[in-house]
Amino acid sequence: MPALTVGTTAPDFTLPDMDGKQFSLRQAIARGPVVLVFFKVSCPVCQFAFPFIERIYKAHGAGANIVGVSQNDRAETAAFMKEYGVTFPVLLDDTTKYPVSNAYGLTNVPTIFWIAGNGAVEMSSAGWMRKDIEEINLRAAQATDATLMPVFQRNESIPEFRAG
Repeated sequence: MPALTVGTTAPDFTLPDMDGKQFSLRQAIARGPVVLVFFKVSCPVCQFAFPFIERIYKAHGAGANIVGVSQNDRAETAAFMKEYGVTFPVLLDDTTKYPVSNAYGLTNVPTIFWIAGNGAVEMSSAGWMRKDIEEINLRAAQATDATLMPVFQRNESIPEFRAG
C-alpha cells in the first residue's frame, strides 16, 4: 500500500519531462485532476499495465491529465515509451535519489495516484488491480465529460490482480 492514502495532500513537485521542460504538479492540478503513474522500465507489471493506461489516455485525451513518473534515465525511459506505445507525458525522477517517489512514499511500482484539483489524493493504487484501472477510466471519462469507453476488450483475458 502506498504511504500516501486517500485524503492526504499530494506533495507538490517540479520535474523535467522527456523534452527537458519543467512540469509542476501545482500548475497541472489548477487545470483539473491529475493521474500520476510511477514506474520503472524493468518492472514486468509496469510493462503489463502501461498499454491499458495509454488506452485511457487515448480515449480521454490530454484532458485526462495522465502523467508518468519514471525512475529511470531519459534513454531507458524513451525506449520503454517506444516499446509500449506511451504517448502521454512522462517525467524523470532523479535516478540517484528519487525525491518525488520518496515524497509519495512508494514501496513498489507501478503506483498510481488520482489527485483532485484541490491537491488531495482521491485514489491510490499499488501494483496491478483491474478494478483500479477501471475506476481511473471512469473518473477520466467523468472529468472530461466524455463517453465512457471500455479499457479492456471482450476478447482479452485480463487478471483481477497481477503479482510483480
